[in-house]
Amino acid sequence: MDAFIRVMKALADSNRVKIVKMLQQRTLCVCEIQAALKIAQPTVSKHLKILEKADIICSVKDGLWVNYSLSDGSRSPYAASVLGNLRHWLEDCPQIQEIRRRLPGIRREEVCRR
Repeated sequence: MDAFIRVMKALADSNRVKIVKMLQQRTLCVCEIQAALKIAQPTVSKHLKILEKADIICSVKDGLWVNYSLSDGSRSPYAASVLGNLRHWLEDCPQIQEIRRRLPGIRREEVCRR
């Protein structure tokens, strides 16, 4: 039951749901997520850690970057089920639509050197 509760709690925050919806579009680094959500870097890192502990996302270090992407769901059937459904949920949400509209213009090479 702990794994189920961890997944549900991880998605009980609107910023974490927004992060998942962004990662449906492409792999992102912390600074890109920070720019899209307009929240502090430590807050983004905290959200990412919670999502990672719930096996909803995974990270890969690539030189100076840490790339975040959605989990394939192989470690948690609860995360896999929710991720599958979340692909279709909230598509008409204005907040999600606004983030998706801005996301293509947010590039790590520009954001991270500020």
